[in-house]
Amino acid sequence: MLQIGPYHIDPPLVLAPMAGVTDKPFRLLCKRLGAGLAVSEMTASDPRLWQTRKSLQRMDHSGEPEPVSVQIAGYDPAMLAEAARFNVANGAQLIDINMGCPAKKVCNVWSGSALLQDEPLVARIVRAVVDAVEVPVTLKIRTGWDRSNRNALNIAHIAEDAGIAALAVHGRTRADKYEGEAEYDTIAAVKAAVHIPVLANGDVTTPQQALHVLLVTGADALMIGRGAQGRPWIFREIAHYLATGKQLPEPDPAEVAAILLDHLQHLYAFYGEQAGVRIARKHLGWYAKDRPQNAAFRHVANRAESADEQWRLTRDYFAALAAGQPQAA
Repeated sequence: MLQIGPYHIDPPLVLAPMAGVTDKPFRLLCKRLGAGLAVSEMTASDPRLWQTRKSLQRMDHSGEPEPVSVQIAGYDPAMLAEAARFNVANGAQLIDINMGCPAKKVCNVWSGSALLQDEPLVARIVRAVVDAVEVPVTLKIRTGWDRSNRNALNIAHIAEDAGIAALAVHGRTRADKYEGEAEYDTIAAVKAAVHIPVLANGDVTTPQQALHVLLVTGADALMIGRGAQGRPWIFREIAHYLATGKQLPEPDPAEVAAILLDHLQHLYAFYGEQAGVRIARKHLGWYAKDRPQNAAFRHVANRAESADEQWRLTRDYFAALAAGQPQAA
């Protein structure tokens, strides 16, 4: 069971914030398919960027099921506090601070997981943000900045002392990026050391792995990122397995097509045709991954310039899969 402030998150399965992925169409889809909470992609803490089209889209939460969780990123405590207030005024009911992103463009401006190197700065940031807003504040971190400097325990104590409501820990260091296997011992140590809810993150890609991670870490919830790319139904699969011990059958090509075609329509409506078609391409690659003729399908679908053409090519590809005759278009 996961309780964050007044919010009961059920099932305790959370879509991880992923830049360029967890936009509103994908969050709504994952919630519909079983995620208990979906965190937005990170929004900038710099007020000069708040009125850009990209930022305004990231701050669009109309019609989103509660609670609405928004991730903020930056390095300046006062700026992050102001960003938290601004997002709460725009509908955020939870604020998540990003200290987990290993991307160079984030770390190079001393944000994301780079902050883990400066524990006094971490303390100033979390206190400033917690004090700035009435809503619960959560924190996403990694186990440290490299394998010689795993300081997640120190950061966890800082977070708890500052009033952080829940802590998500990715089982890799900043230096690991997304390579190698996630380790869960550090997450287990964090869980044993603090009294706030802990979410385990990293390499949760199957229901069996989900159960394993919960057992070895003792975590209160799971945060799932890349495991949901092209497989948003992973949330209902894990929830069913944890509740019953039984595995749901894989969705057949017809159901995958229905989910994906609906996802495409939402992308076109949300971003407009040109941007929607472009943004859809990565999702098409994830949905088609490991399916017959997927490379040929991606090659054709990625050349589609109009929403109608992209949607039709996708429909025809999955119709052919459902009929047992995979083809590119």
